[in-house]
Order: sequence, then C-alpha cells, then structure tokens
Amino acid sequence: MMSNPTGRLTQGQFSFLPDLTDAEISKQIEYGLDKGYAWSVEYTDDPHPRNTYWEMFGMPMFDLKDAAGILAELNQCRKAFPRHYVRLMAFDSTRGVESIAMSFLVNRPENEPGFALERQEVNGRSIRYSTRGYANAKPELERY
Repeated sequence: MMSNPTGRLTQGQFSFLPDLTDAEISKQIEYGLDKGYAWSVEYTDDPHPRNTYWEMFGMPMFDLKDAAGILAELNQCRKAFPRHYVRLMAFDSTRGVESIAMSFLVNRPENEPGFALERQEVNGRSIRYSTRGYANAKPELERY
C-alpha cells in the first residue's frame, strides 16, 4: 500500500491536501495572529526531511498584526524564488522560547523530483536506510 499516492513532498500541516489558496492561507495566518504567533517566510531548493534550516526571507514578523502584510511578504518570496519550496512558520513565544506552532508549504516547484530510499547492509545482517533527494544530483541554483 502506498501511503503518499501523489508523490508530493509532505512536510508540515496540510501536506496531503491540495495547495492552499491565498484566501485559505490568510485564514491560517489570522488564526495564528489571534493566538499571538509571530510569522516568518522560509524557502529552499533542498527539501530533505532532515534539512530543518531553510533560508529565511526577510526578518521574522513579530510586529505585524495584519494577515495582508504577511501575505505580501510571502508573495515577494514567491516572486523572487518561483521554483523553490516556500513555507510559512508561526512561532509561539508565550513561554519565553521560540517554538514552532504552525508550519506549512505555500509554494512548490512544478516538478518535484522526490527521494530515493537507499539500503545499506552493515554489521552482519543489520540494514540501514537513508534517503537521498534526487534534486541534489544537480548543484544549487540548478536543481529546478
């Protein structure tokens, strides 16, 4: 049984749903703002599951309280990096630390090459598995 029949990258909330519209993204931003979250926009061309540190676009928007301003920043990132993965991250600082409360993809490249599962036999009959992104076969900025 295949758990991801679409073959699309699944990271963060809403990954198995169709892409969110700007109106739906605005609703999620408003939800986070109502909870007191601060938003940031991040992008990458290497979406490996262990690559948790994406490039930040602009600064975290701690002072913005309007979804339109955050959506404008998102659209600037989409325009600058149309063939990259872009995600929105909401930070909850109510406990004195910056912990991620929400994270979801808002832009994908047209072609998502996916990942290879590599099997390696080690120490007798033990087996290790690792993933390798097909996108990494090309140098940075030539991946998509």
